[in-house]
Amino acid sequence: MRVFYAITRCCVRWIAAALMCGAVPVVADDVLRVGSKRFTESYILGELITRTAQGAAGVRVEHRPGLGNTAILFAALKSGAIDVYPDYTGTIALELLGLSRVPVLEELNRRLAPHGLEAGIFLGFGNAYALAMREQQAADRSIRRITDLKEFGAARLGLSPEFLNRKDGWPALRDTYDLDGLPVRGLEHGLAYEALARGQVDIIDVYTTDPKIVSSGLRVLDDDQRFFPDYEALLVYRADLPKRHPAAWARLATLQGSITAADMTAMNAAVELQGRSFSAIAVEWLQQKRMSPDTGTASGMAGAGGLADVLFGPDLARLTLEHLLLVCTSLLLSVAFGVPLGIWAQRAPRAGAWILALTGMLQTVPSLALLAFLITALDRIGAAPAIIALFLYALLPVVRATETALAGVGGDMRDAGRALGLDGKQLMRLIELPLAMPGVLAGIKTAAVINVGTATVAAFVGAGGYGERIVAGLAVNDHKLLLAGAIPAAVLALVLEWGFRRLDRKLSGRG
Repeated sequence: MRVFYAITRCCVRWIAAALMCGAVPVVADDVLRVGSKRFTESYILGELITRTAQGAAGVRVEHRPGLGNTAILFAALKSGAIDVYPDYTGTIALELLGLSRVPVLEELNRRLAPHGLEAGIFLGFGNAYALAMREQQAADRSIRRITDLKEFGAARLGLSPEFLNRKDGWPALRDTYDLDGLPVRGLEHGLAYEALARGQVDIIDVYTTDPKIVSSGLRVLDDDQRFFPDYEALLVYRADLPKRHPAAWARLATLQGSITAADMTAMNAAVELQGRSFSAIAVEWLQQKRMSPDTGTASGMAGAGGLADVLFGPDLARLTLEHLLLVCTSLLLSVAFGVPLGIWAQRAPRAGAWILALTGMLQTVPSLALLAFLITALDRIGAAPAIIALFLYALLPVVRATETALAGVGGDMRDAGRALGLDGKQLMRLIELPLAMPGVLAGIKTAAVINVGTATVAAFVGAGGYGERIVAGLAVNDHKLLLAGAIPAAVLALVLEWGFRRLDRKLSGRG
């Protein structure tokens, strides 16, 4: 049993350290939480909102970047996990509220009211969806309109996952333009431009403020049937935000009509083409506009420096503590539940078949799908759904290793224990578990290493960790950011592997 005490002590120490160092945000009424989606423009707007609100005296503002798609942000807003995030009128009306058109703001707010939400503070620019292809290819095939795609033949479309499933996305666009039969593949928006340049796809979905449209030499196809609605950028917020944070709200109101489409395109270009950080761009724009006297020091994940600069950036300590919190807490739960389940599976073969089948089935559920389900079930984002998801993924190796290790304990050893007068519990505690401990420990080690990698998806729901860098790197197709998230995760996995080996040797030496 010493291994369980050792693992528990280790996990508790890491959790306590993370809490003491502020890795887990404390929910408080005086904190204004800003959310953003996982694409360049939303990251930048999230930073602009955050730093503008920080100019209000006595207000603490937190930015939870790259939380995921529209549905996750909307759920987070309704649950109170965030207070405000930037969105677009077309997205709110068609995707979130299921309307057939984009109404005026008063009607939009009337529809949002039952959710306890409001929309307002138009930022001054619009950013619509569009389809684009290489200029030379479009010229060769005389394609200028989306309607012309019917004459393209087997055009290969690479569309972002959200656009593929939005009500104002591909399914409705396909039906409107009668484009059935075209081969379509899901492709992360940040990677689509490279795939198009390499000729791996012919058409991608773009945002009209994407700077790479010009730099990549693309032709935006004319929406000749006026399918796409207006996508005016504005803030979506909890209805009580202006009353809870009047000073911050007054600061946010100064953003009304302040950002032009050219401004937004230039800010996107500074991140995607020059490799500058989201926060640095936000600070620079606010200083140029002289809208915020206290924008703070520019920091952030993206940057124009080398890999070492990004890897050892100022957020490394925070991300490491958040990642350790996710891994250690979920591992502790998997040990607490998995070992007893493994014992039960070995003791009762009929029940064991069901236990192993169910824990195995959990491994087949896609991580993002499980996170989305847990967000709905718990009505919150952040560490809680991420820890539960990681705990469920870690159950199988712990349960299976415990069951297999106990099954390998010889019958002679059990008979010897019974001959000494040991009952079932004593036999398990004094003979079977100590003999099975190397196998059990191997399962726990496997679960820990798996969780280190899987924990990176927790960034999609605002739980932090190294995944924040990976998600941001995908958004802007920044290889340095991707590596700056992947390398520490790999190092952490190696450290855990080394730690478990030392623990195994230490326990073996004592035994």
